[in-house]
Amino acid sequence: MSAISAEEAFLAYEAVRHRLPDAVRTDGSYRSVETLEDLADEFDAFLLDAFGVLNIGETAIAGTPERVKALKAAGKRVLVVSNAAGFPHAALMEKYARLGYDFAPEDVVTSRATLLAGLNGHRGMHWGLMATRSTGLRDLEGLNLTYLEEDPAPYATVDGFLMIGSAAWTDARQTLLEAALMDNPRPVLVGNPDIVAPRETGFSTEPGHFAHRLADRTNVAPTFFGKPFANIFDLAFKRLGAVDKSRVLMVGDSLHTDILGAQTAGVASALISGYGFFAGQDVKAAIAQAGITPSFVVSRP
Repeated sequence: MSAISAEEAFLAYEAVRHRLPDAVRTDGSYRSVETLEDLADEFDAFLLDAFGVLNIGETAIAGTPERVKALKAAGKRVLVVSNAAGFPHAALMEKYARLGYDFAPEDVVTSRATLLAGLNGHRGMHWGLMATRSTGLRDLEGLNLTYLEEDPAPYATVDGFLMIGSAAWTDARQTLLEAALMDNPRPVLVGNPDIVAPRETGFSTEPGHFAHRLADRTNVAPTFFGKPFANIFDLAFKRLGAVDKSRVLMVGDSLHTDILGAQTAGVASALISGYGFFAGQDVKAAIAQAGITPSFVVSRP
């Protein structure tokens, strides 16, 4: 578990703003409400982040399974839009069911699926894979993959690199990757742009952290799949079908992924202030410092 604080994580995102989409200029105003129930009449579709909205680590946020059920009972479309690249889709569905959520498989849109959709032009390549062996290769069976671990040989011979899960990643492996890219620059595709994710006991370090680090050190520009980039929202809109964008709300706990992503996608946004990234933090000050303004600040889902 990382010892990164919320303030350090915020500054880490600020330091890579040049690689993120531009924020929409606003007058800095937003509306504060208590829960998503207060916004139910204003929107037809709710796009929910996972960490910090549905759950913290392996624990559901109290009352959120009931909130999702109530929104769906009211005729709302509710999709999960998550930078969850490290786990197969089926494993995520099992997790959400275990936490008390009833989502259809097509209503869970992940950066893993977004990355796979973006690989159509690269199917013949041999990829070095940043991932955790224990999570398996479901969804990835059609790819030519070699796990990146301590053996330096694959780093030199693969055609490109996929960064999807960092739970088992080490500084030694990162050093091998950076050296290989400096020696022979190749494509780097990142299936999770998150720098950190909130867990029960702190923040975990996610693939985005290592992707930005290698970009700083090697001058190789990674291609990111997931929030705040438009590609994951393009996939979500395909799942939604015909929809009035003015009636779609993205709900998340991060300014630099969820709220910036909503702006990139052209939809309204709600920042959760009581859980996840900004739990116990000064949300108002963070919004002003980042210049990323949500449509709403919601205390809890």
